[in-house]
Amino acid sequence: MQNVSMEKIVSLAKRRGFVFPSSEIYGGFAATYDFGPLGFLLKKNIEKAWRRWNVESRTDMVEIEGAIFMHPRVWEASGHVGGFADTLVEDLVTHKRYRADHLIEEAGIMASAGGLSLQEINDVIEANKLKSPDGNPLSKSKKFNQLVKTHLGATEDDTTLVYLKGESCQNIYLDYKMVQETMRLKLPFGIAQIGKAFRNEITVKNFLFRTREFEQMDVQYFCRPKDAGGYYDEWKKNRWDFYTQCMGFDKANVRWRQHEKNEKAFYATDAWDIEYKFGELDFKEVEGVHHRGSYDLDQHAKFSGKDLSYLDEETGERFNPYIIECSGGFNRLFLACLFEFYREEEDRTVLSFPAKLAPYKAAVFPLLRNKPDLVARAKSIFDLLRAEHMVAWDDRGNIGKRYYAQDEIGTPFCITVDFQTLDDDTVTVRDRDTATQKRVAVGELADFLRQR
Repeated sequence: MQNVSMEKIVSLAKRRGFVFPSSEIYGGFAATYDFGPLGFLLKKNIEKAWRRWNVESRTDMVEIEGAIFMHPRVWEASGHVGGFADTLVEDLVTHKRYRADHLIEEAGIMASAGGLSLQEINDVIEANKLKSPDGNPLSKSKKFNQLVKTHLGATEDDTTLVYLKGESCQNIYLDYKMVQETMRLKLPFGIAQIGKAFRNEITVKNFLFRTREFEQMDVQYFCRPKDAGGYYDEWKKNRWDFYTQCMGFDKANVRWRQHEKNEKAFYATDAWDIEYKFGELDFKEVEGVHHRGSYDLDQHAKFSGKDLSYLDEETGERFNPYIIECSGGFNRLFLACLFEFYREEEDRTVLSFPAKLAPYKAAVFPLLRNKPDLVARAKSIFDLLRAEHMVAWDDRGNIGKRYYAQDEIGTPFCITVDFQTLDDDTVTVRDRDTATQKRVAVGELADFLRQR
């Protein structure tokens, strides 16, 4: 990967229809984005790859899709109402608000400040004479809850208060026993979900890296307490392999970081983040792998009054299973793909997506748009291929400009219908990464694309 800037990624994403600022005609809306036509296709292909790797290729996994609204007691049980908070400081002149840990980290004072107490943050700010980004003094730190509140019902009072999901995985814990019983699952087994989450972030920046609305890709793996350590190690390896093998990321751009004692959740036996090198942002988290014990099921059993235990038919023992969690932010994975596969050459910009991720598998061109015979044959080939593959049609400008336009959106193959096609029913297929060309029979095109 070249050392590409965030500015170039943002520009390409908008210019080529991957990501648009939400509500832009009204001046935009902070930290919300829409996936454009190409972004939507890339998004679905990433989801497909994630689902294939984590669910479809395994016999011990199932997937659900949970509702966004849940009973408000869920968030009391989970600890979000009382403890899902960031530390806030305020510029005493401009009154802009900032995440205190981010200011400390960005100032180079320490690598991870997320686990500091309010007093420790105040001490760090005072000892280092830390100022706001505008150079002004900062207030004392205080907690700021990230849950997004709203009301459901005919009135707006405490009886109708609900929360948008602060994290997507809670549906899995609530549904775990119904899933286990209806699907007749035995430990160990996992439940996966791709679902929406919402956070009232204090500061939002760096494009898709930190947004107020996003999707999480979760695996919650339920197992016997005595087996949890082994499965934790297995899932750590699984997640490394997902990024370096399934997604095709360079190992130099991916690394592990273990949570320090002061940032690890009190109930977690262990916690590691997979980090990706986002250009000038350096290494940042894309996914967390957590050994959660039985905390979540214990809490929901306590607050709901329902028995969530599992009956081990081999031993006759009842217990709440331990949970190994793998939770990644989809927006960050999407952004990592743009960074990973972006490259600039002397005369072109290329998104070298693996074929399974690329928005279009191929593009079909008539050599000349003013030759009816070429256009008609190209159209028939386009219709043939798009019955199975996402294929683009392009007859704008000269052939070289078409090639470079497809390179920039990541299309692996360009198929050109020329005068030789009318004679022998072969076409020119150009490879995006090598720019080499070869003749392929029209009857073999579908298999050619299928095998790549």
